[in-house]
Amino acid sequence: MNLQKGEPQNYLCHAWLSEEEVICGTDTGKLTLFETGELQWETSVEYKKPPRELEEYATTKEHDSSSDVSCGLANEDNGSQQDSLPQISAVAAYSKGFACSSSPGVVLLFEKTKEKEVYKESQEIWEKAAYFAYLNFPLHSASITGLDVCIWKPILATCSLDRSVRIWNYKTNTLELCKEYREEAYTVSLHPTGLFCLVGFSDKLRFISLLYEDMHVFKEFAVRKCRECSFSNRGHLFAAVSGNVIQIYSSITFESINNLKGHSGKIHAVKWSADDAKFFSCDTHGAVYEWNLLTGKRESECVLKSCIYSSIALSSDAKIIFAVGSDQTLKEISESSIQHEMPAFGVVYTAVAVSHSGHMVFVGTSLGTIRAMKYPLPVTKDFNEYQAHAGAVTKMSITTDDLFLLTASEDGSIFIWKVCDKGGRILKWEKEVEYAEEVLIMRSDIEEKSQAMLDLQIRVKELQTENYYQLRLKDMYCNEKIKELEENFTQEIGSLQTKHQILQTEKEKQELQHQFQLSELMNKQAREVQQLESDSNQKLLMENEKYQELQVKSQRMQEEYEKQLHNLEESKSKAVKELTEYYEEKLNEKSVLLEEAQEDMRQQLQAHEEIKKQIEEDEDREILEMKIKYERRLVEQKESNLQLKGEIGVMNKRLNSLQKELKERNRDIEEMKLEQQKLHGIIKSLEKDILALKTEIQERADTIQDKEKHIYDLKKKNQELEKFKFVLDYRIEELRKQIESRENDIKTMKEQIHEREGELERFHKESTQLKLNITQLQQKLKATDCEMHRERQKKQNMAAVIKRFKTDLHNCVGFIQDSKKMKDGIHELYAKYVQQSDMVETEAVDTDLQQEYMRQREYLERNLAALKKKVVKDQEIHRAAYMRIMQENVSLIKEINDLRQELKVAHTQVHDLRSTLRLTKKKQAIQDTAPCSEVQSSPAVLRLNAEKESEKIIEMQQLEIQYLRDQIQEKGQVLAVQPLLGGNLPKLNLERSHKTQQQ
Repeated sequence: MNLQKGEPQNYLCHAWLSEEEVICGTDTGKLTLFETGELQWETSVEYKKPPRELEEYATTKEHDSSSDVSCGLANEDNGSQQDSLPQISAVAAYSKGFACSSSPGVVLLFEKTKEKEVYKESQEIWEKAAYFAYLNFPLHSASITGLDVCIWKPILATCSLDRSVRIWNYKTNTLELCKEYREEAYTVSLHPTGLFCLVGFSDKLRFISLLYEDMHVFKEFAVRKCRECSFSNRGHLFAAVSGNVIQIYSSITFESINNLKGHSGKIHAVKWSADDAKFFSCDTHGAVYEWNLLTGKRESECVLKSCIYSSIALSSDAKIIFAVGSDQTLKEISESSIQHEMPAFGVVYTAVAVSHSGHMVFVGTSLGTIRAMKYPLPVTKDFNEYQAHAGAVTKMSITTDDLFLLTASEDGSIFIWKVCDKGGRILKWEKEVEYAEEVLIMRSDIEEKSQAMLDLQIRVKELQTENYYQLRLKDMYCNEKIKELEENFTQEIGSLQTKHQILQTEKEKQELQHQFQLSELMNKQAREVQQLESDSNQKLLMENEKYQELQVKSQRMQEEYEKQLHNLEESKSKAVKELTEYYEEKLNEKSVLLEEAQEDMRQQLQAHEEIKKQIEEDEDREILEMKIKYERRLVEQKESNLQLKGEIGVMNKRLNSLQKELKERNRDIEEMKLEQQKLHGIIKSLEKDILALKTEIQERADTIQDKEKHIYDLKKKNQELEKFKFVLDYRIEELRKQIESRENDIKTMKEQIHEREGELERFHKESTQLKLNITQLQQKLKATDCEMHRERQKKQNMAAVIKRFKTDLHNCVGFIQDSKKMKDGIHELYAKYVQQSDMVETEAVDTDLQQEYMRQREYLERNLAALKKKVVKDQEIHRAAYMRIMQENVSLIKEINDLRQELKVAHTQVHDLRSTLRLTKKKQAIQDTAPCSEVQSSPAVLRLNAEKESEKIIEMQQLEIQYLRDQIQEKGQVLAVQPLLGGNLPKLNLERSHKTQQQ
């Protein structure tokens, strides 16, 4: 662009109005239009002071940069600078011109004029302050792992793998609390009061207080990777799951009350009974256990190894357990057995919940759908299914009033369902639930808020003084404005008086004109009336003359044409009547026109007089009002002028002094602001340093305490080791002797194992032969089953034919009174059912088939009975052999476990001895200067030699134990392969023995 015509300016924004025209805004409030790089038009914009609401809103904002003028307003102290320097902060083109912003919250519209080809301001728009609210609350970004509700409040707690814990209100559909942690959260449970919650993290289990605006960790428990936790219904206990162990704690004293052990797989779900006397759990190995918390023992169990349970629910009386898992069924368990199973129809059930009334059961699926069904459970596909989540449902819960169902999913979404009946009506609870409004708050938060209130009170007092000072300034400004208004009003009064005189002269002129027009109208009307009268008189005279001439003619012709007149009298009389009527009508019309003209003249005179009266009255009223108004203003202005003249002198002096003070104060304020910013930065850095130092001090104190405890424990151990030092030497010698005896026993056991291997091979051959026999029998049974199925189908067909024949026969019997119909019906029955040739052939074939079937059946039954007896005998033989082998295996395993425990004890003792030896070496190194060092070296060497010998012996024993363990595992695998019916018990025992060896 070529900008040489104008002064150098700082352009803040611009907008293209066309391909050649561009409008630019400057920091001094000027708008310049350039066309093909040349300056075409320029104007300046005044600073628009915003209304009070926008001013209050803008004063709360802070200026981040000098260019962003529209985001805030300055204080009134430097308002004069803002008034003198408006800034064009934004420009945008639209169809009629362009829009720009010269002040905060103000938009000016400029439109292009056709005459001068320039832009003119057409409209001024004030924007309101924007207050933003949440459109929607943030959800979890990962799979939800925990969900729970409480009794006192309408809230639910959720946790997720996104490391956040959230508290929701399902009545208002709002997010009340949210906090993110460093570790992943696996489970959450709400206290019945809604004031506390348990959250299981990857490192610890935390007891958290739900404060008004925060979550405070009150207590931590050393439970790693707690996947499930739950408060009791009364809130005095809570359960935490660690692997396959359930730990019961008191929520009042935080002491461990009981440990429930017995699960072999990972526990997936736990539930409390309504009276908190019983506890239920399920695991990945298909076990559902019922625990008695008074005794800490299992009361009942139901194990199905083919199913991995994921969720359980209880009836209100805790007698029925509903369980879902990987086998795609919903199980109803009671009295330690599965009473009923409902299939899932092609999906996997992942969660289950039961209403407190016991009438409804809700299940969640792996596809994210929710199924609602009545209890007792239906056999067929009788349920309502709702599509909700995009991932598998992880958790489900029902509120205590049975009005809401809450579901969570792997997709991170939470659904709140209203439970309604078939008509869409919400179910009514017997007792209306009243929710508590209490919240927790920290004492430090109360102190901070009270301190903030004191600071705000001080700030209010300061603002009051500032406002008083600003009001004084405004009073001075208003007084100056009043003077300007007085001058303006006096000028307006003079101009109005001149206008009044001009209007008075114009009024007189108009009156003269109206009078002249009235006189002209009157003269014109009189002339028109005279002209009408003369015209009517002339016409009447002409008619009279014609009439007389006609009479003369008629007399003359009467004599000549008496005979013709006699004939034409009637026609003449008619013609005369017509002429008279015609002229009478004309006279009437002329008279009507005269009356209408007179009425018009009267109406015009009345309207003129009324207009004249109204004009005179309006002018007199306006003159009086203006006179009274300005007389009052003059009196008030005179009085105020007298008062203000006295105050102006004092105010001028004060103004000068206050202006000087203002300048000094502004300088001081700017310096104080700079110092305040520096101090704020220093304070923040110091606070960070203090927090870091506090954490370091706490960590060092903890480490010092741990080290002191460790040192104290080491001292105790040293004392004990010195006592047990001499005893261990003796025990080691005894162990050597025992190991020799054990080696002899191991040799004998090896020989026994070889014998058992021979027996196992013989059993294996017998079992393969039995397998072949069983497969042959199974094939024969399949053939007989097929024949049985065919016979049953034939029987069903015959039964259907007989049933149809009975119904037709019954209908035919109904015509017993009418012989013809009876006869026709019997003929139809005969034609329909009786076929003699076919029947004879089928009966003969059926009898042969039945006899053959009976013979084969008797033969198969005899074979089956013989085989059953043989299998029972073989089972008894194999069972006795396996029991004997298992007893020997158990005794061997016990001995190996005893040896292992003794080896562990020996290892620990050797480790302790090594630590003591190291300590003694250090002490000896310190005491090298002593003269008795040579004497004390000999026992240390002896001890080192003893240690080396003991290590060699232990290594030899470990190798032999490993060899025996490998052989036992091989034998166990051989035993596990055996497919006999009696082989279940030895297989279980071997599996347990392997587990004990691995432990």
